[in-house]
Amino acid sequence: MLMAKSCHDLDWLQYVLGRPPLRVSSFGRLSHFRPANRPAGAADRCLDCAVEGDCPYSAARDYGDRLARGEHSWPLNVVVDEFTPQALEGALREGPYGRCVYACDNDVVDHQVVAMEFDSGATATFTMTAFTEQADRQTRVFGTRGELRGDGKSLRVYDFLTRTEELVGLGAGVGGGAAGAMDAAGGHGGGDAGLMDTFVTAVATGNPGLVKSGPRESLTSHLTVLAAERARRNGTVETVRPPAAAGTG
Repeated sequence: MLMAKSCHDLDWLQYVLGRPPLRVSSFGRLSHFRPANRPAGAADRCLDCAVEGDCPYSAARDYGDRLARGEHSWPLNVVVDEFTPQALEGALREGPYGRCVYACDNDVVDHQVVAMEFDSGATATFTMTAFTEQADRQTRVFGTRGELRGDGKSLRVYDFLTRTEELVGLGAGVGGGAAGAMDAAGGHGGGDAGLMDTFVTAVATGNPGLVKSGPRESLTSHLTVLAAERARRNGTVETVRPPAAAGTG
């Protein structure tokens, strides 16, 4: 789960700290979305289910409501290519996204926490859970002089000395050029276009300083994820090996 859906979050934490973690531990499991928790009378597919109306994880309701609101982005665009009620019904009746969430072959965690320790003495925690309102990532940074809170749309800065709070809006997109004009609801909150815009600009201007991370940082994030999964499976505290020492193991 971390590698598939949360590597960006661990990437972000390492970027904020400016270094990779030294040690990680992790706990989590597949607790709820199991056959034992399947509601009585539930069918194998939401469209055939007599109790679908009382299920908070109804695919028919989730994707159907998105279609009704005119949302044509992720995750609906993964389910259908044509944004019509007929196409959605066909996809939910025949495709994998219409299966009962309690009766799938899912074998990954539905909640997990990761704790990290850095060489500066700083610590960071990350929580991945299926059991939240579907919203943007929530980030909190605790410093010695203040606290930052972000939700992908704005930053709240609280000053410990003055006991005042400042709200900083993030605008409609990230970066400049095409990415800056992009709706924040785009791929990864505009991040996909921002990365490409910056890369193309760096190549066009011959300025590699515009690119803030490279293969080494990406590899470090992967190593952190793998260490966290070892820690979760084995109940251990794992040391994150730096890329130079990673070898081929």
